[in-house]
Amino acid sequence: MATVETMTPVQRIGETAGLVWQVLADQGPQSVSKLIKQVDAPRDTVLQAIGWLAREDKLEFVDNGRTKSISLR
Repeated sequence: MATVETMTPVQRIGETAGLVWQVLADQGPQSVSKLIKQVDAPRDTVLQAIGWLAREDKLEFVDNGRTKSISLR
C-alpha cells in the first residue's frame, strides 16, 4: 500500500522559499508580482516564503517608485 506524504504548512512555505531563492538566483531582481508569476505556488504561499527569507535577512528590497524589486543579498 502506498503512503501519501503531506507537507505541513511550514514545510510548504520552506519549500516555496527555496523556489523563490532559485528564481532570484537564476533571473536576478524581480518585482513582487513577477516573482509570484515565476514561482509555481499559490500567491499567499509565495508571499509567506518571501517573508521567511526576509526574516532570515536573505533578501534586499528596493523601492522603485510604484513597485518594489526583490533580490538576494
